[in-house]
Amino acid sequence: MDVSRKLGILVFFGVPAIIGGGIVYALFHSYIPVFIYEVLLLFVAGAFVSK
Repeated sequence: MDVSRKLGILVFFGVPAIIGGGIVYALFHSYIPVFIYEVLLLFVAGAFVSK
C-alpha cells in the first residue's frame, strides 16, 4: 500500500473522530467516553493502515 493511500485512510478516519467525538460527548457529558472512543477508532485506523 502506498503512502498516499495510507494518508487517505487516516483522513477518512479523521472525520468520524471529530464528529463522533462531539456526539459521544453530547451523549455522556464526559471526556472519558470520548477518550475511549478515540482510542478504539485509532486502533481500527491503525489496523487498516498496517495492512
